[in-house]
Amino acid sequence: MPETASPTPLLVVSNHFAGRPRTSLRSVLKAATAADHADLDATLGTIDLSTLAGYRRFLEINAAALLPLERALIAGGVRKLVADWDRRARSRAMLADLAAIGGSVQPLDPPAIADRPALLGTLYVLEGSRLGAAYLLRHVDRTANARIRAATGFLRHGTGEQLWPSFLALLERHAAELTDEDDLIVPARRAFALFATAASQP
Repeated sequence: MPETASPTPLLVVSNHFAGRPRTSLRSVLKAATAADHADLDATLGTIDLSTLAGYRRFLEINAAALLPLERALIAGGVRKLVADWDRRARSRAMLADLAAIGGSVQPLDPPAIADRPALLGTLYVLEGSRLGAAYLLRHVDRTANARIRAATGFLRHGTGEQLWPSFLALLERHAAELTDEDDLIVPARRAFALFATAASQP
């Protein structure tokens, strides 16, 4: 999911920079989290999603990070920032999938999400994971195991609703507020780290 790289200079939209090219916040976050993303993808890529045990393990890892992060986002005021948050939240879908395949949830302790940049940085990771989910869904739908195919609410969540493009538009609308790119990057990397911690648990 994530990655790490040298911070990319962020040209904040303001009167001072009016008319000049600006690095998109998506590009800044993508570059800064690339190594984290690659490491997590490599770890999760070792799980065989065609077996019930493997798919259960995959969901349990994601649930251990997703559920506390979504709770932290709510506590941090995500509903004031994202009007359609309830349409985006995936905890309910995740819990339903786990119940269907006999999985369990052991939520990790989430980082504090105290301001708007932290909300956006964390949302970048969660909303971006929909792209990977769509890719994995194509493989899971081909498995012979009917229980697995019936427990894909998390992977299927938001299909066809353009949630990722609309999040990116929201992200860029707040570019002018940023004074330090690390205010976005640090919470994004912390979110990736929580998924990595979940994947490292036995």
